Amino acid sequence: MNKDISLKGISRIDAGSTHGWFVRAYRNKKTYSKFFSDSKFKNRDMALSKAIEERNTLKKQISKIKKKPTKRRIVQTDSRNKTGELGVSKSSKKAKNGLYYECYSVSWKPKSGKQKSTSFSIKRYGDNEALKMAIDLRRKMMCQIHGNDFYN
Repeated sequence: MNKDISLKGISRIDAGSTHGWFVRAYRNKKTYSKFFSDSKFKNRDMALSKAIEERNTLKKQISKIKKKPTKRRIVQTDSRNKTGELGVSKSSKKAKNGLYYECYSVSWKPKSGKQKSTSFSIKRYGDNEALKMAIDLRRKMMCQIHGNDFYN
């Protein structure tokens, strides 16, 4: 077998009297699968060849099926949070000059798979003001992403 060929979505099954290749793909919580027996296709290599063919055909077919959007999970509380606002934490950062400084970091996800963050220096703004600025920014971003009634 050529080592450049991907076997993604293909598994080998050798259990008891069952020997062959299993092709599996998923779309919208539905599983598409098919088994290619060594004996039915003469030998192991022929069965693998058919399995790869089937996997490639299956990939083309399911790519035409529109993906259902996944719901974003919104977490608003966490017992480990010490600032009182999820997405805001007190941390220490290394400056360009090599010295460390304390700050409040704030993070948010404008869309799935995209993370944004910034921080507010405690030395520059003071502890209370840096925390207030971080919380205000977090709330502003969450309202922009999820709507103005996010905190209601």
